[in-house]
Amino acid sequence: MEGPENNLRSRKIATERERFSLRLQQTLRNAHHSPDSPTELARDFNIRYSGRPITVHAARKWLVGEAIPTQDKLRTLADWLHVPIDWLRFGGDEDGAAAPVPPGPVFKSAELKLISDLQLLDEHHQMMVREFIRILLHANGKKQVNGLARIETPSQNLSVN
Repeated sequence: MEGPENNLRSRKIATERERFSLRLQQTLRNAHHSPDSPTELARDFNIRYSGRPITVHAARKWLVGEAIPTQDKLRTLADWLHVPIDWLRFGGDEDGAAAPVPPGPVFKSAELKLISDLQLLDEHHQMMVREFIRILLHANGKKQVNGLARIETPSQNLSVN
């Protein structure tokens, strides 16, 4: 039989998991990801995580407040979603503290090099690259977020000789 101390401890742990779940959901929304899809969370997380992949069931447990990820998984989540790991795990100093707003897009050095190289092209070739990216985004069913992926160019026939 559980004593009152064990019962109180169980409720506190459950509350911690629920609060983590709310912070994770809020952070996913802020980063334009679905907080309602464990499948999407598992897929996007596993792309970034170098350890053993998580299951959809594990992602669901994070989203509904049944489990808190291990420290290495928390670090991957925090890095991916651009929030402090301590905030993601424990929250702010006060209850209901808002999620830190992630900065604008964060580019890796290879992406910055790509942008730099694009700027070296003449206008016609830049337009071809933009159109090619638009086609790839459309073919992969990617959504355009905050206009960052939106490329407003007239439709053109592109051919490579």
